[in-house]
Amino acid sequence: MERVVFLVERSGDRVPCLLNPASIIIRRTAGVRPRHSSSGPLTGAALTDDPLLFTGGGTTELLLDLLFDVSLVTPPEVVENVQDLTIPLTRLAEGTIGDDGYSQAPLIRFIWGKAWNVLGVVAAVSERLEGFTSSGTPQRSWLRMRLLRVSEAAATSASPALSNIHPLESMPDLDSISPDDLEFHQIQGTGDDPEEGHPSQRLDEIAAQRYGDPSWWKLIAAFNKIDNPWTVPPGEVLVLPPGPSPAGRTA
Repeated sequence: MERVVFLVERSGDRVPCLLNPASIIIRRTAGVRPRHSSSGPLTGAALTDDPLLFTGGGTTELLLDLLFDVSLVTPPEVVENVQDLTIPLTRLAEGTIGDDGYSQAPLIRFIWGKAWNVLGVVAAVSERLEGFTSSGTPQRSWLRMRLLRVSEAAATSASPALSNIHPLESMPDLDSISPDDLEFHQIQGTGDDPEEGHPSQRLDEIAAQRYGDPSWWKLIAAFNKIDNPWTVPPGEVLVLPPGPSPAGRTA
């Protein structure tokens, strides 16, 4: 079993769980369709294959087997019903109401180590509950999820304005901040030289360490004018503005 995390794009909430890596299935469907005319499919008795039309697009889906168990919860947190752990994921299959008043599929990121960072929507979930107590409370859940990948452009169009999540409209400029209040952080790489290889740090990890809240990666991205926070190259030096410290005090 491997520890992975799901990051809800809109709220920044993190849902940790265990993954059975032997059960990952990636299925790709190409953007092709059988040709049709106004009277029906185009085909013929002499053909061995139906004529196809390339429409572009297609779908990429991940089938993930996940494990949740109340005995694996880190103290001092106590969970009695395992569904309290799985409900953040099962609700993602129900949709949410967007800013325009219409229902939409919430975007989440499947993050596993440094190699997996997949943005998608939950298309289906199924859950098998085990380890019931005498009162009928389940202690363990085997959850299978079908995750459909979406483009990174969807994250920009579907996410609310940053100012709706954090007070970025009142964020001070660099010129108005004392140099003593700024911190600088260099994105490390997978190799010995941070200028080579792939980034070994994400903005949400840096935000969790600096501010005690991973959702404050949006503040770091806005302050450093980063358009795509998931492709910050190794060696990049970020300016970390003042914000809430892990203890809840203003830094």
